[in-house]
Amino acid sequence: MSSSPPAPPFRRIASGVSDLVRWLQHVPLAEPMDRRNAATLQVLFLFLGTTIPLNWWRHAAAGMVTPQLQTFMAADVIAALVCFPCIWLIRRGWLRGGIALFVCAQLTAACIGYVTTAVMFDQSLQILSLVIAGLILGRKALWTVFLMLLAVATIGVLVHVLPETRTAQAMTRAAVILPSFVMSYLVVTLVLDRIIAALREALAESKARGVRLENEMRERERAQAQLIEAQKLEATGRLASGVAHDFDNILSLMSAFASERHRVDPSASAHARADALADALDGVEQAAERGMALTRKLLTFARPLPAKLETVELGAAIDALTPMLRQTFGPDVRVHVQRSDVPLLARIDRHQFDLMLLNIASNARDAMPDGGRFDVAAAVTGDDAVEIVLRDDGTGMPEAVRQRIFEPFFSTKPTGSGTGLGLAVAHSLVSSAGGTIAADSAPGAGTTFRIRLPRVTADADVQPIEVST
Repeated sequence: MSSSPPAPPFRRIASGVSDLVRWLQHVPLAEPMDRRNAATLQVLFLFLGTTIPLNWWRHAAAGMVTPQLQTFMAADVIAALVCFPCIWLIRRGWLRGGIALFVCAQLTAACIGYVTTAVMFDQSLQILSLVIAGLILGRKALWTVFLMLLAVATIGVLVHVLPETRTAQAMTRAAVILPSFVMSYLVVTLVLDRIIAALREALAESKARGVRLENEMRERERAQAQLIEAQKLEATGRLASGVAHDFDNILSLMSAFASERHRVDPSASAHARADALADALDGVEQAAERGMALTRKLLTFARPLPAKLETVELGAAIDALTPMLRQTFGPDVRVHVQRSDVPLLARIDRHQFDLMLLNIASNARDAMPDGGRFDVAAAVTGDDAVEIVLRDDGTGMPEAVRQRIFEPFFSTKPTGSGTGLGLAVAHSLVSSAGGTIAADSAPGAGTTFRIRLPRVTADADVQPIEVST
């Protein structure tokens, strides 16, 4: 049995480094920035805790450690070994406690070294204490560490300068050493203070923008849901007159079939009378089914339903919607529907698909105040997509208007005559289904909408569609 070849060395190294970074960042800290800082600080503490003792061991092995330096060496090594408890504190989620322990250990070692040798060795560690305290603990900690460093220098001066035989010379040395130290560290502290303040302000602004953006996204989602429902209600209102006419026809049919019982010949046989009554009841039942189908369509638009992509046979969906499309237009507009006999399967929200076609039809109706023709065609294209073409021969649109029709709230209608949201909702629906929608129009040449949706396979789970008659 063959086994896969081993990964190249550089890939194994990269994978190991990636695993190490994830482990270092896997600490119980709530703030993402603290987790990233924790990874860097752990590496830094591991480096200091290892290299400083090794460096002193190398000096001692070479005979470079004088008796005067032995006390400072011990203090410096202990301060370096304190880095390992600091790592332990960070791994337990006590980041600030670990930083405070590191700073205190370094300042203590610096104080001991200055007292015993009158020289402050390796001031990079003191600068590092300033930087870490300021970045992690804040500006207050930064200035506290600065004052503690000033106290360390003052103690060193008092221990080694004032006991001099000549007091005037001692004071002169102190007057030279302390101001120089104070000015150097004060400049460093001021620069760090300004940088830290700017970083924290930028971080606060970024967080505030993130919160505002999150709130805006929630508000936009809520507004979009409300707008879809408003579009449904608007479309339902536009269909009210046609629906009333349909119901009147249905009730007239039911009344007519019910009145058949009065026209049954009393002299006919019982079987003939039963057949006549059964026929009349069949007619009443069919009319009632038409009424129930129409009612369900109205409830579809009135009821708030979440968007749900389903596999829909769009040809049957258009057939089911055709009566409502005809009702959208007046008697002076001819509606012609043509679709391919090939199954037109696509993944889309069925209820919002109906709403989209009704909105486009409503716009076409407004563009044909004197009547005209509205065509609907659906077919499969050569690249195996479902294309739905909706065309009217109305007034059309200029190019400047056509380019903006899918913008939310854009409308050329008078105030109170439309929300300007129908086509924006249609664009969002088609995009969420992985399709495209485009419009071709010119003044006096009508408007054509082309909707292209990805076609799905015939063995997909197809939503059953009821076609009203």
